[in-house]
Amino acid sequence: MTAAPNIIAGTPPTRCGLGFDRIALLAAPGLSFLALFYAIPLALLLFQSLRGPEGGFGIANYVSFFSEPFNIGVLMRTLRVALLTTLLSLIIAYPTAIAMNRARGVWLTVFLVAMVLPMSLGVVVKAFAWSILFRANGALNQIMQAIGLTDGPVRMLFTETALVIGAANVFLPFMVLPIYAVLQQQKASLADAAASLGAGPFFRFFHVALPLTLPGIVAGAAFVFSLSVSMYVIPSLIVGETQQNLPMLIARSFLYLRNEELGSTISAILLIIAIAVVLGSTWLAARLGAKE
Repeated sequence: MTAAPNIIAGTPPTRCGLGFDRIALLAAPGLSFLALFYAIPLALLLFQSLRGPEGGFGIANYVSFFSEPFNIGVLMRTLRVALLTTLLSLIIAYPTAIAMNRARGVWLTVFLVAMVLPMSLGVVVKAFAWSILFRANGALNQIMQAIGLTDGPVRMLFTETALVIGAANVFLPFMVLPIYAVLQQQKASLADAAASLGAGPFFRFFHVALPLTLPGIVAGAAFVFSLSVSMYVIPSLIVGETQQNLPMLIARSFLYLRNEELGSTISAILLIIAIAVVLGSTWLAARLGAKE
C-alpha cells in the first residue's frame, strides 16, 4: 500500500521551489532594466558630483554647496515643507482611513474612488487647480469675503502655507491607503475587548488602536515625505521662484546655469535624503513588527 500524501497525514505539503539560477533568470529582465535606466545614470551622477573644478576627484563640490548660506536655506526649506506636508497629510488621512475601515457597501466604494481617482490625474492639473484657488480673485478669497471673514483679498498664492496645503492634497492617498491597509488587518473585537476591561475612548485609542496602526503610519509618512522632498511641479506652480526647493535648484543648475557639477551635487544630496528616509522607515517598521 502506498504512503498517504502529506495533506492526508495532516502535515502541509512541501513546495517545489525554483532553484536560484531559475529565479535569477526570472528577475533578469527587471534587474537589467533597472541597471540600464536607473543604476547606471545614478552612478554617473554621483561620479559627476565628485569631479573637482580642475579635473580631480573629491568632496570640493559638497564643501562649496554647504558653505553657501543660500543653499543651506533652500535645504532647510525643502525639509521643512516636506515635514509639514507629511504632518498635515497624517492629520487628514488618519480619520479618513478609520472612516474607510468602518464603511460598507456603497460608501466604501465612494471612499475608494475618492482616494484612487485623483491619482489618475496629472500632478500639473491638480497643482494648477490649487494655484487658481489661491489667487486673489480665486474661489477661496471670494468665499472668505462673502461670509465676512476678511474685508479684502488675502495673499495666499506664492506662500509656504499654500504649498503645504496643495502638496498634502496631491499626496494624501499615499498616506491614507497604507493606514487603511493596516486597519483592515485588525480585528474589530479588540476595541470591544478593551472597553469590556474598563478602558475609556482615549485609552483605547492611544494604547490599542494607535500602536497597531504605527506600521501603516510609518509607511505612509515615508511615501509622503519622499514625494514631498523631491517635488518640482507643485512648487513651480504654487510658489514659483520666490521660494525654491532642492529640485528647483537642480533644474536651475542644469538648465540655466549650465553647472553640471552643482546640479549633480544637489541631486546626490537629495538622493542621500531619500535613501535615509527609506532605510529609517524600514528599520522602524521592522522594530514595530518585532514588538507586535
